[in-house]
Amino acid sequence: MQLELLNDQGQATAKVDAPDTVFARDYNEALVHQVVVAFQANARQGTRAQKDRGEVKHSTKKPFRQKGTGRARAGMTSSPLWRGGGRIFPNRPDENFSHKVNKKMYRAGMASILSQLARDGRLAVVDSISIDAPKTKLLAAKFKAMGLDSVMVIADQIDDNLALASRNLAGVLVVEPRYADPLSLVFYKKVLVTKGAIEQLKEMFA
Repeated sequence: MQLELLNDQGQATAKVDAPDTVFARDYNEALVHQVVVAFQANARQGTRAQKDRGEVKHSTKKPFRQKGTGRARAGMTSSPLWRGGGRIFPNRPDENFSHKVNKKMYRAGMASILSQLARDGRLAVVDSISIDAPKTKLLAAKFKAMGLDSVMVIADQIDDNLALASRNLAGVLVVEPRYADPLSLVFYKKVLVTKGAIEQLKEMFA
């Protein structure tokens, strides 16, 4: 598989060989969906909680007499049928949202995403990404010159200047290969991979 090598103006100047085991896999939509959903589910903290009818603060007094009012029978205002009453099946803090994905499935799913991005022209290679000072405007100008407004950069090495300049820049994510996740790969319009990161991705997902 050959990927486009971009210059500082975002123009393709050459082709770079990339391993077919990572960048030329068949697209498995079901597997990619499972990997993305599992990543989102495993990020949930599950700290929200609701109260059932025994936990809400209500009086247990019968709100009105049983017969003669024309209204439906009611025993207490904490009933789930009443506004402000408890929930029938309340959410609990100890609920487990995690999804299990085998390592082999995760690697295949990531390789499938990278391969589809390469086929769609959303993935390209750069020699390196670096700036002279930790200034957000310098990195923003660099991506603007390349014609990129939504980009994920997978770099083999991230210095302090690049980390500080990118952390507050909207529409930009700079990570090392080990921190690349399926959701970000799908979300950003363009993915840039440095030459040094290609070998690391091969070791991880081939």
